[in-house]
Amino acid sequence: MGASPGTSGTNSHLTAIEKFRALVLAIYLLIFGLNSTHTFSQAFTNSDTAAANATITYVRDVLPIVWGKCYSCHNDQARFLPNWSDYKIAFAHRVEIKRRVWDSWKGKYYKESMPVENSPQCLAMTEADRQTIKNWVEEGAVYGVSPAQGNARSKFERIVLGRRLFTMTCLPCHQVSGQGIPDRFPPLAASDFLNSDKNRVIQTLLYGRQGGIVVNGHAFNSSMPRFPLTDEEIANVLTYVYNSFGNSGKEVTPHEVNILRAQKTATSTESKKADIRKSSPWE
Repeated sequence: MGASPGTSGTNSHLTAIEKFRALVLAIYLLIFGLNSTHTFSQAFTNSDTAAANATITYVRDVLPIVWGKCYSCHNDQARFLPNWSDYKIAFAHRVEIKRRVWDSWKGKYYKESMPVENSPQCLAMTEADRQTIKNWVEEGAVYGVSPAQGNARSKFERIVLGRRLFTMTCLPCHQVSGQGIPDRFPPLAASDFLNSDKNRVIQTLLYGRQGGIVVNGHAFNSSMPRFPLTDEEIANVLTYVYNSFGNSGKEVTPHEVNILRAQKTATSTESKKADIRKSSPWE
């Protein structure tokens, strides 16, 4: 019999996706049977969710790389370089980021590759890191959703979370051993600077640091940018450092960080009010 109008050749025009779905349906029914409490739509919902989670996103996959390998130059305090830790800016520069991080590194783009060759950040950046950034751009530079992370409930949990953050943001300069890089980046291991004044160290993470510093009898003259970390994150990473590398074993709490952050905010507010009063023609 001839095919009815509108259906001729339908089977020959099945898309690859339709054929795949039909195959999965057949396997699904064979395994679970027609009376299974599972549904076919649920099976595909789960697979679609898994596919969505596999997409490379800025906040989950790219931002950790930026913090650890690019932030020393591309931060919110830089005067001449774009702040790649800001998604809007990174998205606007995404093509150039991919060119400098991947294409130049492969010798396919005329500008210098980034991070700068032979810098600690360059030496720390793996090919997998570069591939992640390349794929992120090519897949549409999606922002994504921040991974859920609860607050630490004990000192041990704080150390575990802090170690993860240290590896992501601090390791290129301060190294896996905490010894730093001679004449460039100070050591964290058995550091008199760290162990003598906890508040000073918290303030360093809150606001960054510029200029000379003496650590364990050696002078360093380098800058550390201000990282956009929460009180919880600062407490975690400092607790990890204090409990590693032969340091004092102190714990830093989010409350301690919040107090110092609030003091700085209050001081800045009063300073602005004083400036306004000084410039007011009515006083």
